Amino acid sequence: MFDAHAPLRSVAHADARGVTVLCVALVALAAAMAWLSADVAGLARAALLTLGALSAALGLGLAAAWGAALRTAARAQGAFHALHGDSDAPAFLTDAQGAVIGANGSQGAVIGANGSQGAVIGANGAQAGEVGAPVAHPLAACSADPAALVYRLIQRARAGESAAEIAAPPDGRRAHAVTAMRLGSDRMIWTAAPLPPEPAAPAVRFGPETLMDSLPVALTQLSPEGEIIAANAAARALLGDKATPGAQIGGLVEGLGRSMEVRLAEAMRGDSSGRAEIARSQPDGRDVFLQVALTRAEIGGETCLIAVLNDATELKTLEQQFVQSQKMQAVGQLAGGVAHDFNNLLTAITGHTDLLLQRHDLGDLDYADLTQVRQNANRAAGLVRQLLAFSRKQTLTLTVVNLADALTETSHLLNRLLGERVSLRIEHAPDLGLVKIDERQFEQVVMNLVVNARDAMPRGGEVLIRTENARVEAEQRRGRAVMPKGDYVRIDVIDRGAGIPPDRIDQIFEPFFTTKPVGEGTGLGLSTVYGIVKQTGGFIFADNAPEGGAIFSIYLPRMEKSAQVAAPPPKVAPVSTDLTGRGVVLLIEDETPVRAFAARALKLRGYEVLEAASGEEALDILADPALAIDVIVSDVVMPGMDGPSCVREARKGRPDVRVVFVSGYAEDALKRSMGGIGACHFLAKPFSLNELTAKVKECLAA
Repeated sequence: MFDAHAPLRSVAHADARGVTVLCVALVALAAAMAWLSADVAGLARAALLTLGALSAALGLGLAAAWGAALRTAARAQGAFHALHGDSDAPAFLTDAQGAVIGANGSQGAVIGANGSQGAVIGANGAQAGEVGAPVAHPLAACSADPAALVYRLIQRARAGESAAEIAAPPDGRRAHAVTAMRLGSDRMIWTAAPLPPEPAAPAVRFGPETLMDSLPVALTQLSPEGEIIAANAAARALLGDKATPGAQIGGLVEGLGRSMEVRLAEAMRGDSSGRAEIARSQPDGRDVFLQVALTRAEIGGETCLIAVLNDATELKTLEQQFVQSQKMQAVGQLAGGVAHDFNNLLTAITGHTDLLLQRHDLGDLDYADLTQVRQNANRAAGLVRQLLAFSRKQTLTLTVVNLADALTETSHLLNRLLGERVSLRIEHAPDLGLVKIDERQFEQVVMNLVVNARDAMPRGGEVLIRTENARVEAEQRRGRAVMPKGDYVRIDVIDRGAGIPPDRIDQIFEPFFTTKPVGEGTGLGLSTVYGIVKQTGGFIFADNAPEGGAIFSIYLPRMEKSAQVAAPPPKVAPVSTDLTGRGVVLLIEDETPVRAFAARALKLRGYEVLEAASGEEALDILADPALAIDVIVSDVVMPGMDGPSCVREARKGRPDVRVVFVSGYAEDALKRSMGGIGACHFLAKPFSLNELTAKVKECLAA
C-alpha cells in the first residue's frame, strides 16, 4: 500500500544526515582549537578558545533549529495526510515556490499530455509527481499554460489562505478544479479535482407517456435518409396509420414544389432556410395539405432531422377558392366583352338581313336563304345571352311571383322537353312564400336543370321538382358561396341518374365544363343557370342524393307577404304596324356596320339622320344652336367619350332632348355610368330594323 509519509520522511532523513555531519564537524573543530591552544600562549590561545566555543555553539544552534524545522515538517506532513491521504483526487505538497515535496496515492490520476492515465512525465524527464519536480508538470493536462496557472494561484494564495481556478484542457477533455492552499509560510497543498462530466442530453421521445406526445404541434424525428424515427400523436393524426418508425416520409408526403428527397438532403447539408413549404398527404384517400418545415438537430449524440408539420388544408382550400373566383371573374369579364362585341356583329348581320328582306317578296328564291341567315343570327344571339347571363350582365325584369303558379305554367313545356321515357313530378309545399325573379329567365333556369336531369337518365326515370320554405338559422359556407341567414324559398330539381362524380362536383358551374360526351354539350348551361340565380340574389348548390342521382337546390330570398304579386299583363290592343315617323335623329355609334344599318333603317321610316362616330364628334354637331335635334340614339360603350358622358354634356344645352341608349351590355350593368342623365330609353343589342324604329317612335311619343 502506498505510504503517503515516505516522500516526506526521505526529505527529513536526508536533511538530518547533513545537519548531523555539520554539527560533528563544528564540535571537532572546537576540540581541535582547544588542543591547539595548549601549545599556544597568550592572545593566540585565547582566540583559538573563543573560536572553538563559537563553533560548538553554532553546531548546537543548528541542531536545535533543524529540530524545530523537522517538527514543522512533521506537522505539515500530518495535515497533508489527514486532508488528502485517502482522497481520490490528485494532491501535492509543495514548498512556497511550487516544488513538489510529496503527493498522495492519486496523483497519477491526472491525465497526461499523451492522454493516458498515470504519472505525468516532466520536461526534465523526471516523474511529474517526484520530489523536486515543479507542480506545473502534473498540472499540464489541466491547462494549456500550467506554469501561468501555478504562478497565479501562488500569488493569490500568498494574499489569502487559498486560491482556486477552473482549468480546462485545450483538447476538450474534462476540466479540473485546481486549488492551492497555503500551509504555514513555506508549504502549500495543491489539489486537482476533476469536474463531473456534463450529463448527456436526454434523447427525445415521442411515446404516449411523454410530454412531446401531448403537444398540439405535429413533430416528427427523421433519420438523415428520411426514415421516421418517432412521431408524436399530432403528427400521426396528420400522416395516418402508416406513420410508424421505419416508414419513409417521402412515401407519406408529396412535395408540391420540390420533392421531399431534395428538401431532406438540403436540410442535412444545413442549407435549408427553415421556411415551411406546402406538401400533400393522403392519409385516408383524401387530400390533406401540410406545411412542412425541416431542421437538422443533434439528439442523443446522433444527427437527425426534425420535421414540424402544420395542417394547411383550409388555407390551401381558401387559396384555391380565391384563385377560382379570380378566374371566374376574369372569364366573366371576357364573356361580357365577347358578348358586347359579338352583339355589334349580330346587330349588323340581323339589320342588313332585314334590309335585304325588305326588297324580297315571300315567293322570291332568295327569301328562304335570307330567312335562314336571320334564324341563325337569332340562335347566335341566344348564345350571346347565355354569355351575358354567366357574366351577370344581362337585363332582368324582376317581379314578385308565386313559384307554384310559375312552375305550373311551365310544366307543359317541360313535359315536351322530357319526352316519353322520363316523367315529371312537381311537389309544392303549402303556403309557399313569394320570390322576386325574372320569369322568363327563371323559366330558362328550370329548363336547363330539367334537360340535364333527363340526360342523366338515358334509360328513363322521373324528374322531381320540389318547392318549400326554408329557414337558414346561421350563415352557411358552401365552397366559394356564403349564404347569410334568413328566410328562403328552396327549389330542388332531383333526378335518379348516376349522380355527379365527387371530384367534379366543385367544377360543375364553371363555364365550358361539361360531364357530357364530346359534341353533346357546350358547357354553358349550368354556368348560365348559376349567373341568372346569382343575379337574382339567390344561391344554387349541387349535391348527390343519398339514394342515388343528383340534387340541384336553388335558394331564393323570400319576400314579405305584403309584397304585391305581379298581375297578369293586361290585354292591350295590337301595336300599330305603322313605324314611320318624323323628326331629326342624332345617331352616335362607333361601329361602322351598325351605324350604317341603323341610319338606313331610320331613313327608310322617314326620319332625318345625322351620324357621329364618337361622342366628341356628336358634341361638335350639337354645338350649332340653330340645329334642332328631336332624339339622340347613342351607343353606351365607345372609345374616348362614352355615350352617357356625351349625353350629359348635350343636355346641359338641350335639357329636353330625348335619348335612346343602345348597348350589348345589360341595362343594369350600365346604371352606374348613366347616373345624373335623367329620363332615357334603352334598347338591347342585337336589335332588328322594326325594334329600332319602334323604340324611336315610342321615345318621341313619350
